[in-house]
Amino acid sequence: MRQRCFLMITTRRGLLLVIMCCGLVLLQLLSCSLNSFYAVHRPASLRTNKPLNEPEYQALLQELEERYQHYVSSLTKQITQLKEAIAQRSTQLQKSLGNSGTEFFPETEGNAQQGETNLEEFLQAQLNRAEVHSGTRVTGEYALVPFESFTLHKVYQLEMGLSRFPVERPLRKDRRNELAGTLEIALQMLNAPRDSDDPQLRKVYSPSDFIEGIYRTERDYGTLYELMFKGDGSEDFRRLVFFRPFGPLMKLRNDQVDLSGTLINMIVPLAKMADKFKRFMVNFRDVCIQQDGQIHLTVVYFGSDQFEEVKKVLEITSRETHFKNFTLIQLNEEFSRGRGIDVGARAWKHGNVLMFFCDADVVFTAEFLNSCRLNAEPGRKVFYPVVFSQYNPVYVYGYHTVAPPTEPVIKKDTGFWRDLGFGMTCQYRSDFVNIGGFDANIRGWAVEDLHLYRKYLHSELLVVRATTRSLLHLWHPSTCSDDLPERTYHICQQRRATSEASHSQLGRMLFRKQIEQHQRLHSSL
Repeated sequence: MRQRCFLMITTRRGLLLVIMCCGLVLLQLLSCSLNSFYAVHRPASLRTNKPLNEPEYQALLQELEERYQHYVSSLTKQITQLKEAIAQRSTQLQKSLGNSGTEFFPETEGNAQQGETNLEEFLQAQLNRAEVHSGTRVTGEYALVPFESFTLHKVYQLEMGLSRFPVERPLRKDRRNELAGTLEIALQMLNAPRDSDDPQLRKVYSPSDFIEGIYRTERDYGTLYELMFKGDGSEDFRRLVFFRPFGPLMKLRNDQVDLSGTLINMIVPLAKMADKFKRFMVNFRDVCIQQDGQIHLTVVYFGSDQFEEVKKVLEITSRETHFKNFTLIQLNEEFSRGRGIDVGARAWKHGNVLMFFCDADVVFTAEFLNSCRLNAEPGRKVFYPVVFSQYNPVYVYGYHTVAPPTEPVIKKDTGFWRDLGFGMTCQYRSDFVNIGGFDANIRGWAVEDLHLYRKYLHSELLVVRATTRSLLHLWHPSTCSDDLPERTYHICQQRRATSEASHSQLGRMLFRKQIEQHQRLHSSL
């Protein structure tokens, strides 16, 4: 019995001794580990209690800076990995949508597959209904939804024209954010890395490369955007097309456009306007010959009165500038703008060419010629710019000896958008011929232009109708012939009234006596 108790006591003491030894060893190990961890992770200069001198302090700062850079590098790497994961997920979703060419962000988890299918069906349905890839037939000129143009700082809205506000006032925050967001996405896509590019030679796009954009919203389907950027060379451009179907933004096109070989045949019908033609040739010489250099001028002259003067102007221009790309056609007929353009278009025998139907009382810039090239495509698009029309300079600038500016000054008191004018247009010869050109049986004030415009509206070609700030219709006196039908005569008189001055300027002229009386009354007080 005593032996059993002795064994039990000895065993307990042995176990207790073993436990105490293990505890001491564990405490020793923890102490050593903490000391070594602290020794490794604290700066070397702080491992002693000695005061720091200047070199040691600089070394401490250097060590802390390296540790901070390492931390930043680690975070940057994690962000890159997250972006790659998001891009991979977006690519998977894009592949699931087939060949529609769309790009957007996936839905969150939870019925993801069904959500992607529904979203795909919705986006594709909106895209098919909208006038994006090809034109849809509309009933008339009032049914077409026009484009609105914008730059980095301004938006030019057609609906704000006609004596109201040709230049948009400060945009609503939602519209401003929408356009800025679209521009930001475009820049991200242009600057996205591609395997085939040399990083050292690749152009980095910035907002300063943005030239101009146009957009329009079809109320039932969504908004279409076309954005133009300057490319690597003076004649290289990048065009991005987006569609927002009341949902995520969809990329439709990302084209590199080379305009170096795109010749424009500028057709000008003329009769008894030698002085206007001289002024026109000053602008033509500066823009088309000295700046652009890819223009052929076709002048169709009606009658013989002042014909020799026009011919002399062309000969002098050719001799002084060595410009040979012009054609002068004389018709012994009564003037008809449609007839003149039709003859000038069909006189071209060198294949398909981009044509600009122009008048002698307009001025334009080199930017407009590029817009003409960018917004017209054979078999797909025709460009009908909305011209800014100048008011009577006498009412705008007064009776000053200084001539009014010939560059577009787009303000509510200097002019208006000629939203019912369809004479200035850019279209390819093949489209003009295929659609039948001008109807020789239709004559009248601007009727031929409207009839041709309606032909395109009834076709499957896309009609780009947009305001342009680089094309200006100069004011000139106009008359309405007594031979016009009564309805057309009244329309002509209304157009004369709207082209003289703004609403406020006409009001000041109407109430001029009362205004002068009020001024005299207050000046005498």
